[in-house]
Amino acid sequence: MNRQHIPCITDKQPNPGHATNSSPRRSGASSVRHDDQVGISVDELVSYVDRTVDQMADIVGGLGDDLANRRPALPGANSPYAILRHCLGVMEFWGGQVVAGRAVERDRDAEFRAAGPVAALIEAAQQAKETFRMDAAGAGPSAPPRGPRPGMSPDELELLSQGSALLHVLEEVTQHLGQLELTRDVLRAAASAGSAG
Repeated sequence: MNRQHIPCITDKQPNPGHATNSSPRRSGASSVRHDDQVGISVDELVSYVDRTVDQMADIVGGLGDDLANRRPALPGANSPYAILRHCLGVMEFWGGQVVAGRAVERDRDAEFRAAGPVAALIEAAQQAKETFRMDAAGAGPSAPPRGPRPGMSPDELELLSQGSALLHVLEEVTQHLGQLELTRDVLRAAASAGSAG
């Protein structure tokens, strides 16, 4: 179990758009930024990722093979199956290659074209969670990434440390959970309208 905390980066120059509370608004107010004291253990972060992936798998499973493989009639929309498949690719790449230093073959574009039986994808999600937990367990949160960097500048936020890369995984899966919830709702509404017509 990795109980090391992923430290907040406070020794960097502040983001120009980020309020620093350097001018207290009320008497006795602290000059500490709102995120200066935030910390999360690797185990806690992995638990949040696990919970989010479980929620995504539940949605995809609840839609079944037909709806899970449909794309909403919206420009650039992805199917629920593809959204979850993409998140598994994110976990494998960022946890496996960037954090653990393992070579990962990834076809990101193919993730968004993926389709298939829901049961197999749910099984893959369970395996991806186990692999991500193992990759994260060996992380040095403040250490530099171990694996080759993707086509990004080394000073990108996601690449500042192994902890930053793990936070990027959490960022990705949580934002795609919201996308998946909306996609489910649109697909169900369209299916209901079609059966009522």
